[in-house]
Order: sequence, then C-alpha cells, then structure tokens
Amino acid sequence: MAQMKAFGLIPALDCERLEEASALVSRIGGDPFVRGVKVGFSLGLSVGLPAVVEALRRSCTAPIIYDHQKAGTDIPDTGALFARTLARAGIDAAILFPQAGPGTLRAWVHALQDVGIEPIGGGAMTHPGYLASEGGFIGDEALVAMYGLAREEGVASFVLPLTRPDLARRLVVQAGLGPECTFLSPGFGAQGGDPFAFDFLPRHHLIAGRALLQAKDPAAWLSAVRQQLEGQER
Repeated sequence: MAQMKAFGLIPALDCERLEEASALVSRIGGDPFVRGVKVGFSLGLSVGLPAVVEALRRSCTAPIIYDHQKAGTDIPDTGALFARTLARAGIDAAILFPQAGPGTLRAWVHALQDVGIEPIGGGAMTHPGYLASEGGFIGDEALVAMYGLAREEGVASFVLPLTRPDLARRLVVQAGLGPECTFLSPGFGAQGGDPFAFDFLPRHHLIAGRALLQAKDPAAWLSAVRQQLEGQER
C-alpha cells in the first residue's frame, strides 16, 4: 500500500482581524494534524508580526510560517533586514518566491538560515495567467531554475500548487527535489485542488484558507478532512 497523500494541514490565516485568527487557532492549534500556521501580509502589516506571534503562541506550538506574498523579489542586500525582522518577531519559517533572480535567492535563503528561520522555496502559483505560456510574465523555464537552485542552497521545503499537479510533478523531477523534501500545497478547499493527484510527493501538507476560515465549526471541518484523507489512503 502506498503512503497517504498528505501528512497534515496548514491553516492560511489570510484575515484582517487578529481576533479572528486567534479564535480559529484556539480551536484547532493543538490538533497534531495541524503542522503549522501560515500568516500573510494582512495580519503582518495591520497588526504587526510580534503581536501576531504572541497571540498565536497562546494556543499553538506548531511552526508559524510567514508568507509575505511574495518575499524574495527585492535586491539581495535587503534579505538580511527581512530575516532579522522576522527573527525578532519569533517567526519559524518564511516562504520565498525569488523572482528577482539567483543573487536574491541565494542572499535571502542564507539570511534566513543565518538567523535560524527555515526558508521555504516557491515559484509556481495556483492561478492561470501566471506563466508566459499562459500569457503571464514569468518564463516557464524560470520555475525549474528557482526550485533547483533553492535546493542546491539547502532549502528542503517547497510550495507547489495543488491545482496544477502536472506542473508540480514536472518541477519535482526537473529541479531534483528528492524524497527528503517536504511540500506545502495551496489550493485545497475553495480552489478545488485534489490532494490525491499528488501521489508522487512523500511528505505533503495541505494549505487551507477560505474553506477553513469560513467553516462554522473549524474543528469538525479539520476532523472531516483528516478522515477523508486517511479513508482514501492507497
């Protein structure tokens, strides 16, 4: 029997009120199925990351991941400032989309590593119209370079879009992302991504935003998802 397609779930706290995020995490933050919580710019810019981390830590010991949506798009020199800012706030990991080139990728990855924050590599997104082949601005071949170079620089966790399994599979193979890597996938829930299309990923955590935030009973929603995944293990 092959292993289960997903090992856990990461709530995406893309909301405007810290009270809303704290209430959700207080309901589910102690569940071992929750492998981290993802904080975006809405809370980071409106409340401040130190206050967000302090509030979430009251009910959650899982890693707090910061997603600047998107970090890694500036000059190499600002990576250290970004890293120190996150470290002072108590962030555990940060997602980078290094669209500014290999120099920025290396500098920002190393800056995060130097302060003890785990860098998580990204590049591909869930929505259509992002890649040049779809009329977007990002060259298709650039994605392989982003993921491959991040792996060479010691990154072991990566974001892959759940809505695009064929692209994700190609990136894993062509960028040399081996079974030692962990993968986080946005697109579960409201965007309709199928976790069972990702049977090629050994360690896989689903990122859920709107579906979880809008659930009347978040704990029941989480339990139902876990049972669905475990029930369909193949």
